[in-house]
Formats: sequence, C-alpha cells, structure tokens
Amino acid sequence: MKQTEQRWNRILWIEAFGFSIIIALSWLTEVARLPHFIFGEPYVADWQRAILRTSVVLFIWAWVHAATRRLLQRLHYLEHFLRICSWCRNVCHDGEWVSLEKYFDSKFATHTSHGICPECLKKELKKLTV
Repeated sequence: MKQTEQRWNRILWIEAFGFSIIIALSWLTEVARLPHFIFGEPYVADWQRAILRTSVVLFIWAWVHAATRRLLQRLHYLEHFLRICSWCRNVCHDGEWVSLEKYFDSKFATHTSHGICPECLKKELKKLTV
C-alpha cells in the first residue's frame, strides 16, 4: 500500500513539474524576447500577458491535479477488490487465476479446510429427504 501511494505521489509530482515547465517557458518567452528574435516583432515587454498566461496555466493545472487525484483514489478503491470467477470460484492473484485455497495459503499463510455452513446443510438435508 505504501508503494502505491509513492507511485501516485510520483505521478502528481511529474504532473506538477510538467506544468512548471510550461510556466517557465511562458516567462522565458517574455524575458528572452523570443517573438522579437523569431518573428522580427518590435520588442515590447508585456508582463500582463505573461501574468495572464501564468494564471490560466495554474487554473488548468489545479483542475487537472484535482481530476488526477480523484482518478487515483478511484483506482485505489478498485484495486482492493478481490476478483473471483463466477463459475469455478478461482481468485485472480498477481495476474494468475488460482484456487481459493491456494490464494489463502499464499496470501495469508492460512491453511484451509472444507466444511458446510448450517444453511447449506439444511438445504441439502431437505433435498435428501424429498
């Protein structure tokens, strides 16, 4: 579980780093006068445009960050489901389908035995007596 959280934090940090690069490039455009050199435009520092651009990128980053967090939380929720085959009752464990007994033995070091619950016993006894 700790490793999963570290992976998610890494995803969020990479996302934040990417948006930081976008903001840095936006400011570099104004500081290094790139439009002047590339297109031959007269140089007029437009700091309001840079601030507006930064604000828009920060707003988009906040929205993407919130959406990514929600998706990661949903993924975390879904990863904790135990998939069991509807027909044979095998369990999907580490990409491999194994029996319930083998799963419990490998995952929890718990030995299993078979029995019958009281309700199933009643149902089976009724079938035998009919």
